[in-house]
Amino acid sequence: MKRRTLLKALAFGFIQWSASKQALAQHIINTSYMLPEMNDDFIKDYLHKMINFNKPHEDDIYVPDSMGNIFSSIVMRLRRQQEIVGHGNFQVLSFDDGLSLARKYPAIEAFTKAETRFMEMIFYSQAEQYGFFTHKPLKELTVRIREKDVARAPHSTIYLYKGTPFETFNKLKKQIGDQLILTSGVRGIMKQFLLFFNKAYRNNGNLSLASRSLAPPGYSFHGIGDFDVGQVGLGAANFSKIFTNTEVFKKLKALGYIKFRYPDKNLLGVRFEPWHIKMNA
Repeated sequence: MKRRTLLKALAFGFIQWSASKQALAQHIINTSYMLPEMNDDFIKDYLHKMINFNKPHEDDIYVPDSMGNIFSSIVMRLRRQQEIVGHGNFQVLSFDDGLSLARKYPAIEAFTKAETRFMEMIFYSQAEQYGFFTHKPLKELTVRIREKDVARAPHSTIYLYKGTPFETFNKLKKQIGDQLILTSGVRGIMKQFLLFFNKAYRNNGNLSLASRSLAPPGYSFHGIGDFDVGQVGLGAANFSKIFTNTEVFKKLKALGYIKFRYPDKNLLGVRFEPWHIKMNA
C-alpha cells in the first residue's frame, strides 16, 4: 500500500469512528491489504532498511499531518501518566485503567475523545501496512494483566509473568550470576503505546521507523511472557548487536536459552534482537 493510500485510510477511519468500536475494528482488520512479493528487489530493499533501522526511508508511513496535534498530545499525556503512577505500575496498566486514572489526576488530565479514537484506530489497524509483519498476540485493546499473574523480579521494579517466565529468569540468575540483568519484562497496552509512540514522536511521526525496533500496541510478546536481558554496566548498548559480544550472551547461548523471537535477517519487519528471551510460540 502506498503511503498516501494508507494516510487516507487512517484519516477515513478516524473520521468515521463511531460508538460501535467493535464494528469499525472489524472493518479495519479486514481491510484489503496484500503483503509485498518477496522477490529479490524487495528483500534487498528490506535488508537495507533493517541494517539502517533507525533511519527514515522513502516509503515509510507517518502519522498524518492532520492528526499531528492529537498524536503529540497523547505522547505528552502518556509520559505524565507514567511519571505519576510510577514506572513499575505503568508497566502493567491496562487501557481502561489508564483512561480512568487520567480522569482522576489533574496533572495528567483526561484523554480526549479524539485521543482515545486515535489510539483505538492505531491498535486495530493492520501493522503490516507500515512494515511490521509478525502476528498479533493481543487481539483486544481492553485486555488486562491480572495482579495475581505477575510478580516483581528479585531486587527489581520490573514485573514478570509467574510460572515459566519468572522461573526461567531466576534460573538464569543462578546459572549466570550478577552480570545478568533484567532490562524489560511484562508490558501492558499503555506501556507499549508509550514506547511505540515515543519512538515515532522523536522521528517526526514515522510509524514505520518505530516499528522496526518496537512492536506496535498489541503486537508485543512482552504482553504474554517474553522478557529482555542484558549485561550489567552496558547501558543502552544492551539493545544493540554489541550485546552479542558480552559474556552474558555467550553464556546464554551455551546454556541453550537463545531462541530468537527476531533472528538476524528475519523477514518480520523487526531488527535483530539477541537480548530478547522467547517464552511462547
